[in-house]
Amino acid sequence: MIEQSTAGIAVMSPQVRIIVSCAIIVAAYLIDFLCCKLLIPLIRKVAARTSFRWDNYITDSNVLHNVFHLIPPVTFMVALPIFFPEATQWSALLYKAFSIYIIIVACNLVCAFVNSMYALSNESELLKNKPMKGVYQMIKVIVVCVGVILIIGVLIEKDFTTLLAGLGASAAVLMLIFRDTILGLVAGVQLSAHDMLRPGDWIMMDKYGINGEVQEVTLNTVKIRNWDNTVTTVPPHVLVSDSFKNWRGMRESAGRRVSRAIRIDMNSIRFCTEEELERFSGEKWAEGLEKDGRIVNLSLFRAATEYYLRGRKDVNSGLMLLVRQLEPTSEGLPLQIYFFTSDKTWPEHEHVAADILEHIIASVPEFGLRVFQRPSGLDLLRNS
Repeated sequence: MIEQSTAGIAVMSPQVRIIVSCAIIVAAYLIDFLCCKLLIPLIRKVAARTSFRWDNYITDSNVLHNVFHLIPPVTFMVALPIFFPEATQWSALLYKAFSIYIIIVACNLVCAFVNSMYALSNESELLKNKPMKGVYQMIKVIVVCVGVILIIGVLIEKDFTTLLAGLGASAAVLMLIFRDTILGLVAGVQLSAHDMLRPGDWIMMDKYGINGEVQEVTLNTVKIRNWDNTVTTVPPHVLVSDSFKNWRGMRESAGRRVSRAIRIDMNSIRFCTEEELERFSGEKWAEGLEKDGRIVNLSLFRAATEYYLRGRKDVNSGLMLLVRQLEPTSEGLPLQIYFFTSDKTWPEHEHVAADILEHIIASVPEFGLRVFQRPSGLDLLRNS
């Protein structure tokens, strides 16, 4: 079983080498199996009892599995020169195979660690609302690219720096291939650095038919679920190069704006009569108005409307609230009703706005005013 080399040193026969190599591989994989089945659950239990959060994400992911998966190839790589001291075709092939395996497992290890950091950042108060997924995806792309280059270098027996120099010569081609990825990375950094977009934001882009909530921001796409339940995806660089409206400021503010206009028939605007002044004299909103008989009915209507708005609990009177005239047109005098509702949710906001507008329109005739609207066929029939 033992042969003598030309130098007089005892070496093992090929049969013994194969048996010992197989024994080492089996032993290494057995250690890997036992560590994954016994040691990892123990580590997770210990991490769950600590007051830290980061160790839970690392131990619950595939980080530990990939760490222990490195045991078999590393063990054999260390033992390979011992059992194969002379360079043979078989030893070179084994060296390449285990080197590639180590590179693949190492890449999986780094990617699993990046996934853990992404999950941890989603729990952080500072980073959970940032579009960080694209940045983490770019890190994984770089890791995979480096791994591919290393594997190619092992296969063709070239140095890593030599391959990088060759890639540098074809940088223009690489820029063309990874154009969208590079643009997505730059756009993701800009969106995050300037806090322009977060998952959960309501955005609008009329150019692309976008009107909904941001679901996900990745390296190459931004996914938006529109209010009609359709999903629109656009590249991240579009949000940087084009203009879009973000409603986050409204959600973070104390109210949601309502701006409606009622067109008043200018032929109905006149001075109030003595009877009208007497009828409105006891109202609180009429206090402070001149009572010389020269008060305009529209002035009373504006004062009553503003008083009504300020008295409603679902209207935030601490924000801008006014009833003002706009530029007169051929369709009457627009009277703008401008206020903010306290409830910012869409259905409740619309209900409050509709209720207020209906009340205001119904109260217009009490002041001797008329709402202007174009005559319909029924109006012409009644006047005929």
